[in-house]
Amino acid sequence: MGAPRVLLLGAPGAGKGTQSRRLVDEFDIEHVTTGDALRANKDMETEYGTPREYMDAGDLVPDPVVNEIVEAALSDAEGFVLDGYPRNESQTEYLDDITDLDAVLYLEVAEAELVERITGRRVCEDCGANYHVEFNPPEEPGVCDECGGDLYQRDDDTEEVARDRIDTYRENTEPVVEYFREKGTLVEIDGEQTPEEVWEDVRAAVADRTDP
Repeated sequence: MGAPRVLLLGAPGAGKGTQSRRLVDEFDIEHVTTGDALRANKDMETEYGTPREYMDAGDLVPDPVVNEIVEAALSDAEGFVLDGYPRNESQTEYLDDITDLDAVLYLEVAEAELVERITGRRVCEDCGANYHVEFNPPEEPGVCDECGGDLYQRDDDTEEVARDRIDTYRENTEPVVEYFREKGTLVEIDGEQTPEEVWEDVRAAVADRTDP
């Protein structure tokens, strides 16, 4: 089996990070995220300047710059799981031009479930370990199992912010889902199953669509 080229789509809280890590381990491929690619190439020169110029100013990095950074990251990877890009139709068309994807997977999760997942997340302020008050609670509430540090809820994990993030996702990224659905390459996966059940569907979908 060749190294697969996978695009993983889903709203905040859908489980993309968990499934991406499993894909990396299972298929020995790179995990490419927009944020990591931008941080790793902050000083890469493009026709529109460097990512650092926009990031230092607190501005959104424009599509042409993001596109070039992602293209550079993908060109260095024999196989990859792409997470967090594309975020709009323009980026989608660019991606379609620069690479042939083996699998486009969409983790479907209802909004109420997404909000519950996001608002229940807790992070250790000392070591950064992650927990969930329902799905992965610490042995002692509010205390990290790993180092004994205090657990806290991130500002962007409150219900108001979570719903705003989901709304933004739907506005910008759902056309991306529709693009691949109309193209006939989208695989829709029930993201409300257990992580193990989701993984079985993800692994099977990638294996079925990767050249032997």
